[in-house]
Amino acid sequence: MSLLIKNARILDPSQGLNEPGSLLVLDGRVAAIGADVQAPADAELLDAQGMVLSPGFIDLHVHFREPGQTAKETIETGSRAAVAGGFTSVCAMANTRPVNDSVAITELALNRARAANLCRYFPLGTLTKGMAGEELADYGTLKGAGCIAFSDDGRPIMNAAIMRKALEYTAWLDVPVVAHEEDEHLADKGFMHEGAVSAALGCRGISAAAEEVMVARDLILAEHTGGHVHFQHLSTKGSLRLVREAKSRGVRVTCEVTPHHFSLTDEELRRFDSDFKMNPPLRPQADVDAVLLAIADGTVDAIATDHAPHAWDDKSCELPDAAFGILGLETALPLVLERLVKPGVITLERAIELLTSGPAKVVHLDRRGLGSLAVGNPADFVLFDPEARITVDRAFIQSKSFNTPFKGWELPGKVLGTWVEGKRVWG
Repeated sequence: MSLLIKNARILDPSQGLNEPGSLLVLDGRVAAIGADVQAPADAELLDAQGMVLSPGFIDLHVHFREPGQTAKETIETGSRAAVAGGFTSVCAMANTRPVNDSVAITELALNRARAANLCRYFPLGTLTKGMAGEELADYGTLKGAGCIAFSDDGRPIMNAAIMRKALEYTAWLDVPVVAHEEDEHLADKGFMHEGAVSAALGCRGISAAAEEVMVARDLILAEHTGGHVHFQHLSTKGSLRLVREAKSRGVRVTCEVTPHHFSLTDEELRRFDSDFKMNPPLRPQADVDAVLLAIADGTVDAIATDHAPHAWDDKSCELPDAAFGILGLETALPLVLERLVKPGVITLERAIELLTSGPAKVVHLDRRGLGSLAVGNPADFVLFDPEARITVDRAFIQSKSFNTPFKGWELPGKVLGTWVEGKRVWG
């Protein structure tokens, strides 16, 4: 049970590593890493000349749809999409059918993940029972069953008193509240960004303020309670400015952004293609520029995909009726390389940090040795060619669904292999 990967470019931001070297795996754990690594005589050898080797990616935000909507995705097909994209750990949202507000659903999901035996699967429990926003879920019991954080993703917590209590209880349990920020009254059943494009098309819009007022409220509550709030898929310059200012004051806040929010603008909706419909919606270029700045200046803690598979009939309808959401796992690394690293927004090291040690810290997976290839940690890693080109087509996408706005795009970054605990699960 030994493996030596040699001649790779080892890139591990958690250890400040960016150098040619080798990785030795013994019994599923990192035994040695660096320029001068000796391996047992019977070790399996893999020459990775010219390739990048990094810790496996960690996605804070996926929807695998099981239980209840397995026509869109299952835990097995979602896990396959994850490892194909270089992700060795995923954090699964609770808005399944039924929602994950019970030990029974948590255990069902974990059992399905164990049966798939591909990536690590970390479930989130709901913030409120039934995701109704009225009564707190049983956080202690759910954490004991395996939930690592709590979120009503897909629905905001409109009641400020409920959010305050959630922050108080989760602070005691040392887990974050993971918040989908959207004032339902300001959103007013919109389905794209409220601005020049929505006005030109005569479409109902969602204002930037719908996100920003909730971010502002919950920063106040986090500061008041001492709880940790993690903001999902932030998309506006106002939201990111608020987070930046709160961090400077020492508020316990982290945030994520998605590849689609730094790669696309609301101009794409002029074609009335529902694969560009998502929530939060695509924003104007000024907001995209703000996302890029927040990634570069350290305001953003993680890049997450919000992988949201939908069946053909969920998207093949009029834009107002189409489901929100797109795929994200397989295209994350290529879009990061194309939109962030290639134009010099950030270095490759910073990009890998946002996919590995950054998200690990948000939900305390670093305490389990994830997001880092330090000696003794689980051997979860990915090997990729940053120059090789991929084409986003049906053969490339491993998800059960195919609702991606990047169909036909040619991008850099090919995942050659993914390993979880020393076992090759992709490539």
